[in-house]
Amino acid sequence: MTDNASNVVPARAGLEAQQAELAGRIARNVPGDGLHASAVPGLSLIQASEPSQRLPTVYHPSVCVVVQGRKHAALADEVFVYDPLHYLVVSMTLPISGQVIEATPERPYLCLRIDIEPALVNELLQQLQPSAHAGSGGGRAVYLARTSAALLDAVLRLVHLLDTPDEAAVLAPLALREIHYRVLTGELGQRLRDLCETDGASQRVARAIELIKSRYAEPLRIDELAAAAHMSASSLHQRFKAATAMTPLQFQKQLRLQEARRLMLSDGIEAASASHRVGYESPSQFSREYRRLFGAPPRREVEAIRAAGN
Repeated sequence: MTDNASNVVPARAGLEAQQAELAGRIARNVPGDGLHASAVPGLSLIQASEPSQRLPTVYHPSVCVVVQGRKHAALADEVFVYDPLHYLVVSMTLPISGQVIEATPERPYLCLRIDIEPALVNELLQQLQPSAHAGSGGGRAVYLARTSAALLDAVLRLVHLLDTPDEAAVLAPLALREIHYRVLTGELGQRLRDLCETDGASQRVARAIELIKSRYAEPLRIDELAAAAHMSASSLHQRFKAATAMTPLQFQKQLRLQEARRLMLSDGIEAASASHRVGYESPSQFSREYRRLFGAPPRREVEAIRAAGN
């Protein structure tokens, strides 16, 4: 056996021990399946006891560390599979379809979601050596990286604080700082660095995304969007699609449909009213596009979800 091969087994065993401890701590701190905000700001715990259907939703900038099970995240036609060996980084707000593909009641899917704090990223970037590829601004705004023992060590320290809330106010920021550092200096961390580069291409795309979010119900004017992002219309289109795998108009459409779904499920609003509220002029067009994204017409899909919850 070569030296490299002999080192793999202890390294894998170390990861598994860290993940087993994290799995136990997550299980003790969640009341059941679902996404649960924790007592530590910026940390959420996720559990699923069975595989799920594909669920389109909006992912905010975050790091998702799976300690048990497996999940798909689909951005347009691209699928990212994250599991105990690979964590997911989402560096911009994106409409993503998530689907748990490996989970059982005995070994549920368990995941930690850590919010990315742009101010903390900027602070760390001031202390890091510039990368040779800094400012490239290329690549998707979602990516996978290999899970390391160093990252899990910092995550464990953060999760330990769930049992000592009096210490969390002082120690959680230190653990979160290290987690951000490990992601920034880890595999493909340059993509997150690019996002926070002052006036870089990735940050301009992020600015355009925030503008679409704040005005999703209004008609989308590409010239105004490009001006707000300080880019030409053609450059915005190219950079936007490189980061999000969709055009600005497709991005807006997904936000509209997901907000309409939320209004129907949470507020009990009828489909026609929801479609109008999110900016659709044609209820039939809304119904067609809703079915294309969620797999069923609005009323039928919402009724099925409510029935499943009873």
